[in-house]
Amino acid sequence: MATTITVLFFALLLSAFASTEALDPCATIGGQKWVSPKDLRACFTSFAVNPVIKQNIVEVINKTLAFHTSVNYEISAPEPFTPFVHEDLLKDLSRISAQSYPSDYDLHIDFSRTLKRLNDGHCVWINSCYVSLFLNFLPIPLALLTDSNGIQSVHIAPAAFAVASAEFSDEIDVWQEALPPTIQLETASRYLLLSIDGQDPFVAVDANALITGSFQPLGTRQNSFFSSYQFGASGWTYIMGDFAQQSLPLNDSVTLVVQRVNESTTDTIELPYRARINPTTVSFNDSTSYRANNCLPIVGTNGVDLNETASSAAPISETVLQFQQQPPILKTFPKERINVMLDTIPLSDIALPPSLVPTIPVIGGGFGSGQFYMLPDNITGVFALGSFGGDTIDAMMSGMLQGLVNLKSLGASQLIVDVSNNGGGFICAAEFLHRIIVGPKNTTVPQAGLDTKARDGPLARLIVQQIIENNLDPDQDLLYNPLNWRNATNVPFTADDDWLLPPVNLTINGHADAFSQRLGQECQPNGFTSTPPDNALFAAENVVIVSNGRCASSCSLFSVITMAKEEGVKTVVLGGKNDVQQAYCGTVGGESSVFSEMDTEVKTARLKNNTLAPPDLMVNGVQGITWRLGFGIDDPTQPEEWQPHPATLNLQLTPDLVNSPVAIWTNITQQLLSAKN
Repeated sequence: MATTITVLFFALLLSAFASTEALDPCATIGGQKWVSPKDLRACFTSFAVNPVIKQNIVEVINKTLAFHTSVNYEISAPEPFTPFVHEDLLKDLSRISAQSYPSDYDLHIDFSRTLKRLNDGHCVWINSCYVSLFLNFLPIPLALLTDSNGIQSVHIAPAAFAVASAEFSDEIDVWQEALPPTIQLETASRYLLLSIDGQDPFVAVDANALITGSFQPLGTRQNSFFSSYQFGASGWTYIMGDFAQQSLPLNDSVTLVVQRVNESTTDTIELPYRARINPTTVSFNDSTSYRANNCLPIVGTNGVDLNETASSAAPISETVLQFQQQPPILKTFPKERINVMLDTIPLSDIALPPSLVPTIPVIGGGFGSGQFYMLPDNITGVFALGSFGGDTIDAMMSGMLQGLVNLKSLGASQLIVDVSNNGGGFICAAEFLHRIIVGPKNTTVPQAGLDTKARDGPLARLIVQQIIENNLDPDQDLLYNPLNWRNATNVPFTADDDWLLPPVNLTINGHADAFSQRLGQECQPNGFTSTPPDNALFAAENVVIVSNGRCASSCSLFSVITMAKEEGVKTVVLGGKNDVQQAYCGTVGGESSVFSEMDTEVKTARLKNNTLAPPDLMVNGVQGITWRLGFGIDDPTQPEEWQPHPATLNLQLTPDLVNSPVAIWTNITQQLLSAKN
């Protein structure tokens, strides 16, 4: 590889990062499974900013943003998102470039939170030198519960002790010993929280919503504070929520005023956060081994020239796979497109307590991230779909079709699709699911998704020109190859079609911008690896899509555009604050990508030495982007990203419903489906 970093450079890089402390604070936590957040921060903050690496990160992010479709939209997003998305990234990157920081860790936090202010889970900066090296835990995940009078309040989640005692059995005594003898973790479940660190609990909820990022809607970011569930490749998992799980050592402890169930007396307790090493962290003993093992670029951090590799596909960084909000994508062809969230907290592998795991019959047809059930009424089928990834696209499509056909054959006439915490995956799998549920019609054939557009900047145009003029992508592996796309009338481009010319020039928030022409369908017929049935499997009025609002990327493309807006399918958000509009999805995008993929496009097009091209990253980092942006349904001239997605029902959670999938599905059936049958 032309840009290979030499062993000598690695040595100089490690030397530049060397701790200036007389005693090595990283040795204190080296080799430990559990550490205090204070000790972890002492290690992190012991490294001074290296100006060369700082400017390298600034330059990589800046130049990668040239491919991000939403840079100028996000300066001030259209209503209803204007109050929540108003970040001028290029201006802030200039500020960061000139600003001094007490440590490299403080610099990282500024990078991370600057990108998170976009509330866009596609455009995220992750430096695995810090992010989730350890995860910061409390044993008391929270829930927003509603009483019989409709009053909502924050509680310790009913399943908190079952989760904590199973997952943290080697540390639970540390937390118990921190409590007064009159308070037992085992009986603290469902305690009412009167205050968090001396303030109303929703002060903490909203403070977290300002920094958690990922989703434009306020309600969804509030919901991320609380516990939830997901079905994934490892079965049913429990999501701790942002209060009980942090990706950085942000807090040492929390002081709570709690009220016991059915009692009027209150107690003040203080619980320490404890940081547990992430299983993906490479072990270390001191500062030098910590940096060498976890901070330097790895295979896949930077792109490759596909014409100089033995494989037709560029390697995917393990860092990217760790932070994508879906199990690893198993591509059989590089050109299979994905739209997936990135988050600084990896997917959870904490088991949902057995008392909450569905025990109703499992129906055949399931696959890695999908499972089918029949409710006891024998007319309501359920498709639990935690991701549009985690398997090959062929296994997903055949499993989806078989499972829904099996439900239908058993008498199901109505369907609940539970996409809680579904962070996306294969775009064509999402379009296929829409097509097979509602059948062939003008909203599913030939286009079951969204028309899209790409950013049309100078470097992007050069990539297309190089591919066309020099035949640099004979296997059609590159995003910019015209042979991979169709125009707005669904006619395929030819090999010499420069699809970025002429650009569509726009002015967005006072800034000149340019985009490609409108791109049409990308999945039919060749993107469907299973043959869709000739008729609808379910009537749209008998379908409900449910989640905690954290349905994004390809999940948004399925739930938002194709099912809710085009077919009139009902949508449910679980347990949101009742005075905040709940959105059934967010972070729509059209196709996501990351720096390393853009770098592969640049290198394969032989443009790495161009002044517009980003350099190789010097750290083990990931910069995500939205590479294509989908056009809207209600207003087809504007991106769907910035259009409203109000849920049909905000299902208020009670102790009997919270994180209990079967109880939730049964309740939804009674409220939205059974009245019609």
